[in-house]
Amino acid sequence: MEMLKEFFTLNDGSTIPKIGFGTYHEQFGNNLDPIRTAIKVGYRFFDTASLYETEKYLGQAVKESGIPREEFIIETKVWYDEMGYEGTKAALDRSLRRLGMDYVDIYLIHWPRVTGAPDENWKERDLETWRAMEELVQAGKVRRLGLSNFLPHHLKNILDNCTIKPVVDQLELHPGYSQEAAVAYCKANDVVPMAWSPLGRGRENATIGNAVLVRLAEKYGKSIQQINLKFLLQKGIIVIPKATSEAHIRANLELTDFALTEEEISMLSCMPQTAWLGEHPDFYIPDKQTNPDNI
Repeated sequence: MEMLKEFFTLNDGSTIPKIGFGTYHEQFGNNLDPIRTAIKVGYRFFDTASLYETEKYLGQAVKESGIPREEFIIETKVWYDEMGYEGTKAALDRSLRRLGMDYVDIYLIHWPRVTGAPDENWKERDLETWRAMEELVQAGKVRRLGLSNFLPHHLKNILDNCTIKPVVDQLELHPGYSQEAAVAYCKANDVVPMAWSPLGRGRENATIGNAVLVRLAEKYGKSIQQINLKFLLQKGIIVIPKATSEAHIRANLELTDFALTEEEISMLSCMPQTAWLGEHPDFYIPDKQTNPDNI
């Protein structure tokens, strides 16, 4: 799979595959098979989180594969009810225990603030969390740091105060929700944007069936999902699609034999809002709690 040989360069000089494999729990449940299949197909970059409850399955699949740990890039996240200086260090220890590993390659703050209610101390809490994460890098438990769902005003708080710069910022990105201002701010500050929900399967008006995307899929002989992924990749954005069947896991890699035109990328970038999942760091974050006992 040629797509697996393509990489972006991060601001610390390391490289990361342009495409990874997402493991959000609602699609996986207790099923190891999709992760096993992804490893067999050739994926080596995997995204998880303490919230997802898939860390232990990912760790088991990596161990079972017999492939050296250092060939994988494992990314996980600290949830907002785990944040703060001491909380973050304890959260990583739980994640490492679930993964059965002694380090993670990238550790992210999942959300910059608590949803809904007034959260006047979010800046200080983010910085306390980041300070702990920097110390975890120094301790050898984490290789790189990143963010998730941080918009420019959240990201600026970290950039203005950090010693170790974030290498990525994970955002909901797909045609119809391309968050151009946030992506531009990331790139201007040498932070690589990464797309969660890159296939655009939002609650309403999902990209499947969108007339523009249907037309492009027909033109290139590709699926709408493949058009969505190619759009993001050509904009310099890492993608981490989820899939459960081997056919779809493989199809998400069949992206190197076509290219969208500049006009088509512009058209998709300017689509009316479509397939947004409804989550926003300043207005609505899913009201879920981590389960520290999920080991």
